[in-house]
Amino acid sequence: MSNNAKFKKLLEPLQIKQVKFRNRIIKPGQILNYAEKDGYVGQRNLDFYENLARGGVGMIITEDASVDFTLGSSGVGRICVDDDKFIPSLAELASVIHKHGCPAFNQIGHSGPGHHRKHSRLQPLAPSSLNEDELQRIYTSNKYDVCKELTIPEIEDIIEQFAKGAERVKKAGFDGVEVHAAHGYLLNSFISRVLNKRQDKYGCQTLENRARFAVEVLRAIRERVGPDFPVGIRINGAEYGLPECTTSEETAQIAPMLEAATADYIHVSAFSYGRNGYILVQSPEQLLYPESQGPLANLVNKPGVLVPLAAAIKKNVSIPVIAVGRLDPVLGEWILRNGMADAIALGRRLMADPELPNKVIEGRLEDIRPCTACLSCRDIFMKNEPVACRANASLGREREYEIKPANKKKKVVVVGGGPSGMEAARVAAARGHDVTLYDREPKLGGLLDLAALIKGLEIEDLPALAMYFKTQLAKLGVKTSLGEEFTPALIEETKPDVVIVATGGKPAAPKIPGMERRNVLTSEELHRRAKTPLRLLGPRAMGKLTKFWLPIGKKVVIIGGSMHGLETAEFLVKRGRKVTIVEPSDKLGASMGELHLTMLTDWLRKKGASMLAGASIEEITGKGLNITTKEGKKQTIAADTVVIAMPPEPNSRFLLELKGKVPEVYLSGDCREPHLILEAIADGARIGHAI
Repeated sequence: MSNNAKFKKLLEPLQIKQVKFRNRIIKPGQILNYAEKDGYVGQRNLDFYENLARGGVGMIITEDASVDFTLGSSGVGRICVDDDKFIPSLAELASVIHKHGCPAFNQIGHSGPGHHRKHSRLQPLAPSSLNEDELQRIYTSNKYDVCKELTIPEIEDIIEQFAKGAERVKKAGFDGVEVHAAHGYLLNSFISRVLNKRQDKYGCQTLENRARFAVEVLRAIRERVGPDFPVGIRINGAEYGLPECTTSEETAQIAPMLEAATADYIHVSAFSYGRNGYILVQSPEQLLYPESQGPLANLVNKPGVLVPLAAAIKKNVSIPVIAVGRLDPVLGEWILRNGMADAIALGRRLMADPELPNKVIEGRLEDIRPCTACLSCRDIFMKNEPVACRANASLGREREYEIKPANKKKKVVVVGGGPSGMEAARVAAARGHDVTLYDREPKLGGLLDLAALIKGLEIEDLPALAMYFKTQLAKLGVKTSLGEEFTPALIEETKPDVVIVATGGKPAAPKIPGMERRNVLTSEELHRRAKTPLRLLGPRAMGKLTKFWLPIGKKVVIIGGSMHGLETAEFLVKRGRKVTIVEPSDKLGASMGELHLTMLTDWLRKKGASMLAGASIEEITGKGLNITTKEGKKQTIAADTVVIAMPPEPNSRFLLELKGKVPEVYLSGDCREPHLILEAIADGARIGHAI
């Protein structure tokens, strides 16, 4: 079967009014924090969206542009559309997308209760003013401010803001506009009984009243842009977490009201409230973190958690429906063939590989750079920093990291086959250098297999990342010398112009009395024990095997409460161990995203694990670990095994050995500065582009 036949529905065009999508893969609006601080489109916006359009996507919905820069935005680095002065920069954005034959829609919205007072010193707006106790019940953190309840004249003013914003989008040359009425945005806060406690015509008494604000926005926009300009709307197909959440049945009844208000398509997402297993329903695979939670988790792989919500709406409307939620080309084709949606939106997957559509069209699925669902992009976004991607170091740096032929072809040796070394080799080879990669292990990937074993494969597919690199290195002609340790003595034999040292950090070796005891398991020893069975069986089979047999005691103390220690604890708790985590600093989960940290520590406590931060480690004994708590209390924690799970340390030894023997030497990844996979790959890309 040809690839076009395999993806027949996915690669079909879709027509909405006069606009023809070249296929049914849609890039949904996702805020990247690339805009200028004053709301203008930034250069990084232009570079990202142009690269995306070049990659063959059917249609791009650019990120949410605020209809009110002061109160309608939720952070810095957001595009704005509340003044005519923004039209020229928006026009430039539409132009770079159109340059590659791709239709461009601009999403517009108002953050409402999601606006943070720290940005404007003004009170956020919402349908109702809820007190701090109510907000604490609704949201997972205390970052939300008490809101001002909108008056009817203020609602009418915001409707006018939406209409004017859409008109500016049209004047800027976009092919259509999408109204953001999903997630926690203002329009959804009226639809949702969680936030809407009003008793007037915009109140929570009926579906018609709850939908009235969104309906009137659509009608006002239509009056401004005319009958031929496409107007879509993004809504929550359902909400989760609290009893008063909007249900799928209710949304299926609201959808025809939106169609009657002249919406040309409906884009279906979802949202959640409360501190529960639905926290990250917009990233549905996270329903499996730290373990499968609730009936929705059974839908993660097929048909997709949010797809039934889109299918329920599609039954009630005649306009196109877009499905979203951790989809991929194969699942997308299945969804379209089964009539559950008319198009599929790929968010993070297109951030990981903007060329995904072209690779599908050309039958090069093995060349698609995988999104590993790590949520690094979200963690960075939540810090109001420019979004980056673990797998794709060029995200947000497309201009800087465009693959260009090297001015001079060089002989490059890469020492180390982990993520940083593989990315350095890939980029250097793509630029025309003669690259040889050495690794003392007989398999590429570095510690990715061990990380996959510890993390599990239910969410993060690290082996897929390793396979992607292996495939690309082979296609680019990178010579790999596996099972051979590169030593300074090989310099004379190989005569490289450049050596990139990516050998990883050295294991932490804390000076604790009793470290030599047999009941101590260091990270170095763990790797030594695991590497042969991992090589023979792989992380998936090893993960299953270790649930039946694991040469670690029943009571375990883990020294180290950073990400390394907490994820090791998760691994051991899932295998029936009673775990205590001891962290010398006052902070648990260093380098973890806030939401994952909250979810994991909550789960560990529920499973009976103990976590002690700020403790002084005194001695490891045959009975366990002696500590002094931060309150000054002496304590012995009984343990059969003491595991050292601390972050690695920089390792510049090899660099010193090469000094003066090679014209150019670089340290890359953890051996230069230990971080996460994202930083390791970014470091490799930086060096690969520099030589």
